[in-house]
Amino acid sequence: MASDTSRAPADTAQHPPSTTGIDPAGMRVIWLLLVAAFVAILNETTMAIAIPELNRTLDIPPELGQWLTSAFMLTMAVIIPTTGFLIQRFTTRQIFLAAMIAFSLGTALCLAAPGFPLLLAGRIVQAAGTGIMMPLLMTTMMNVVPPHSRGRMMGRVGLVMSLAPAIGPTMSGIVLDHLGWRWLFGIVLPIALIALALGAKWMTNLGETTHAPLDVLSVILSVFAFGGIVYGLSQFGGGHGGEASGSALNGWAVIGGGAFFLALFVWRQLVLQREDRALLDLRIFRSRNYVLAVIIMAVVALSMFGTFALLPLYLQNVAQLPPTQAGLVLLPGSILMGVLGPVMGRIYDSRGPKTLLVPGTVMIAAAMFFYSTVSVHTPVLLLVVAQTVMSLGLAASFTPLFSASLGSLDRTLYSHGSAALNTLQQVAGAAGTALLIAIYSSFLHAGEAAGVEVAEAGAPGARAAFFVAACIAIAPMVLAYFIRKPADQE
Repeated sequence: MASDTSRAPADTAQHPPSTTGIDPAGMRVIWLLLVAAFVAILNETTMAIAIPELNRTLDIPPELGQWLTSAFMLTMAVIIPTTGFLIQRFTTRQIFLAAMIAFSLGTALCLAAPGFPLLLAGRIVQAAGTGIMMPLLMTTMMNVVPPHSRGRMMGRVGLVMSLAPAIGPTMSGIVLDHLGWRWLFGIVLPIALIALALGAKWMTNLGETTHAPLDVLSVILSVFAFGGIVYGLSQFGGGHGGEASGSALNGWAVIGGGAFFLALFVWRQLVLQREDRALLDLRIFRSRNYVLAVIIMAVVALSMFGTFALLPLYLQNVAQLPPTQAGLVLLPGSILMGVLGPVMGRIYDSRGPKTLLVPGTVMIAAAMFFYSTVSVHTPVLLLVVAQTVMSLGLAASFTPLFSASLGSLDRTLYSHGSAALNTLQQVAGAAGTALLIAIYSSFLHAGEAAGVEVAEAGAPGARAAFFVAACIAIAPMVLAYFIRKPADQE
């Protein structure tokens, strides 16, 4: 393949490697990407608490309001498969600036939105920028950080990226209680513009580019494949009686169509990768360790994102907590997750993945099983403890999963491995959100139709949805025993 030597890091030669083996120019790029990731995650975690308020303010039902989250994740799932190609085709600087411009534009649209349609459109534009940013961060990490230091650096990344989940829900609650939902975007927009300005000034290019053409057919197939599956899942539990049965039948039909297009997408990639032209190179799945890590990540994401979407609805509609208190329930766990990030990285580098993954996946499942017992009168302190345990489990899981999965691949496949990992994570997350909200909504609608108050009607729906998430979370507990540390990280 042809290469663009303009992308070679010219200033890399001017700076000797640091004592940790990470080039200073590369380290600067990582920190710029982390700033952008912080902004994107802050935006997403503020929205989680805001959904119930938006449902009330915009007078929309929960299954429609959840599309402000599901459409975001679905758009990322459509965008992310292209990032393996984009990272090879364009320079780091070009991709970063395009992503931040899209995110900033989407945030501005949300800020000015007069109603649900434009707000949803803004969320989709935001997601287009976020979807590019996350694989770019992970691919850059793998290329810049030496194998023996990846766990430690992933831990530091976890520290920085956990600040947003720690700040986001609490900030969202305070803003919603005192200023209104538009200020959620009004606060994020200046931070995004600052990140864009810093990137325009300091972002440099790493690696080399290729001139392989974008396969438009692959992009179209991925849209119908991932979009069909997630949209189909959203149809369950969206109506009453016969209407619900019709929604379920429609959902199965759309899921079947999505599966058909997914098969075509896979076939197309297998054909194109013979000439190194695949949008998503599926040779990454020849690595058993990578496949196991991706499966665990997808299952955890399905349960986690679904729970994070449902939990604010439970806290505000069933437990009757105001937005600020609902945000505070999530705060201790997020802070602990960030503080322990570097510790988890050092443990991974010295002890390998099983020491973290096995107890981590157990804690995630245990927290979800507790949530499946909640009621209108569950003490807030118990909810805080459960969320803290879950956050600890997530902190112990993400570092080994990211490090062991991508570290098992050949260097030339890092961008495709990161794209596939993030794609499946987002599809699973969108599916989990749609599924759990659908279960909750079906119970809520049935209770309201019977004349039951919202809190009492929503409680059994929350329990049923959390129980489904808990059952799904059992699978990673078993698979965690089979994850190995890549040889070059020993």
